[in-house]
Amino acid sequence: MHNRIQTGLLLIVLSVLGILGYNAWLWETTPPGRSYTDFLAELHSGDIISVHLQGGEIRGEDKIGRPFRTFAPDPALLMPQLLDAGVTITAEEPPDLFDRLLPLVLLIAILSVLRMFFTKGSMTGSKVWTDKRFQLRAEPADMKTFADVAGIDEVQEELKEIVDFLKNHEKYNLLGGRIPKGVLLQGPPGTGKTLLARAIAGEALVPFYLIGGSDFVEMFAGVGASRVRELFAVAKKNAPCIVFIDEIDAIGSRRGGGNGSHEEREQTLNALLVEMDGFSSNETVIVIGATNRPDILDPALLRPGRFDRQLTVSLPNLHGRVKILQVHTRQVTISPALNLTVIAQGIPGFSGADIANLVNEAALTAARHKKLSVEMDDFEAAKDKIMMGLERKNAAINEKERRIIAYHEAGHAIVARLLPDTDELHKITIIPRGMALGLTQQVPIEERYTYSLMYLLNRIKVLLGGRIAEKIVFNHLSTGAANDIAGATDIAMRLVCEWGMSSAIGSTVYRRKQQQFLGTVETSGNFSDVTAREIDLEVRRIINDCYAETEKLLRSHNRLIHELAEVLLINETIDAEEMEIVMHCYINTEKSAKTTPDKQNTIDKTEEIPA
Repeated sequence: MHNRIQTGLLLIVLSVLGILGYNAWLWETTPPGRSYTDFLAELHSGDIISVHLQGGEIRGEDKIGRPFRTFAPDPALLMPQLLDAGVTITAEEPPDLFDRLLPLVLLIAILSVLRMFFTKGSMTGSKVWTDKRFQLRAEPADMKTFADVAGIDEVQEELKEIVDFLKNHEKYNLLGGRIPKGVLLQGPPGTGKTLLARAIAGEALVPFYLIGGSDFVEMFAGVGASRVRELFAVAKKNAPCIVFIDEIDAIGSRRGGGNGSHEEREQTLNALLVEMDGFSSNETVIVIGATNRPDILDPALLRPGRFDRQLTVSLPNLHGRVKILQVHTRQVTISPALNLTVIAQGIPGFSGADIANLVNEAALTAARHKKLSVEMDDFEAAKDKIMMGLERKNAAINEKERRIIAYHEAGHAIVARLLPDTDELHKITIIPRGMALGLTQQVPIEERYTYSLMYLLNRIKVLLGGRIAEKIVFNHLSTGAANDIAGATDIAMRLVCEWGMSSAIGSTVYRRKQQQFLGTVETSGNFSDVTAREIDLEVRRIINDCYAETEKLLRSHNRLIHELAEVLLINETIDAEEMEIVMHCYINTEKSAKTTPDKQNTIDKTEEIPA
């Protein structure tokens, strides 16, 4: 498309230059004008040698040899005077209308040719679109291999068979095996679906045709279907090759009874279905589709014989995140003391694209501070920037609100530290970032795939710890715990309605959450008003029980709340090691203090706190 636009612009420039040249030639060949009065005076004085008459226009030459041009209002009355002066006279018929309009006709013809040139590719799907759209993308200078893809080992192993088929397809044909015609890569955005397709082409050293699903959709009817046919025609001529259709859900959505644009999209999908049935497996053309909306794809597109294999490219686990960090830090000068495993533990849920962005942000942060290598502090700053937003250095927070935020985060941190079966503390900060005024960050040491009832209840207690600490210390409530309460309520609701962990309600599902790669869709079941009231009462009971237990825990460690809050007010940010120092100081102080028997029981509880 870009080259076609350049060619069209070149033709327009040449056309304009041609018309300007024609006008310049006319200007050069047209003699200078002379008034009719001067012409008659020179004629009577004998200075005119010859004239050429064309209608009312007179062109001639004087004695000196200067050409001139003038216009006679009545050439018939002028003829006797010319004959009396002995002037040589020539004449021709006046130009017709076509000669006068010739430049305009030429301009209209050139513009018509340009219009046909531009609309040919979109109206008829001409070869211009094909040649420019389907050019090889995997050139040797930009070739990707499986070494450039990390964190999805299972998918790589499955795709190595495709590579082997593209290299040695005769082996499979002799045994009668049929390699899949199509492979659908589905998963969240940024997990490396396009990179995987490029890696297959790089490993097999075959042409790689890349096109987006939206490229088939145009406002003209029949264009998408024509482009699909051309795509497969080009692919068959250049077999073995890989055809990669990114965001295939743009044309592969379920067919329905729509009209207008829906009919055009459905025609394109029908053409794709027919073409994928039209080539045999020994033609070594592999179609790879990528989408993050597999739930809306047409079932006919996913049946065996078209997209035989559907591979889910999920978010990487801890081991995968470490390997992805190793890949993206190859081009970055990192400190020898940098521990990639620690970084990977602090970014659960990050995709490959997120990790690449993290490494880039860390490198930019290090360069901004004129460092020679990227250190752990740079990664921490980059992670906070990505997860929470920019640091609000100019936030006008008064000292009273700042103390409330410090005690709020101290409540979260103490509950997370004292309760068993919770994620490890990673960082506590009262520096405002984005919409958050503070943060208590926990990271899992190991990947969790299932969650116990104790873990979920303790998670609710951690969320409620900030609100309860504010109430204990200041004896009032604030709006800073809004997100915490919403999160705790959501966990309690899912305990009752989804996971069947409530003894009062039982193991019955009353609400489902369908996990999608672009979000979560919540669906409610059909139940009576009585059941709805029981669910509400059970959710409230869980929240109230967790609130009471958390308040009892924090009141028994009231002094620890003050000590940790004071440390936060001084340092603003502390990590897990500094938190442990505060804990040990608190435990040692409690041991050495003279206490009453009742207080001694509290000390015994603190001694059981794991280091």
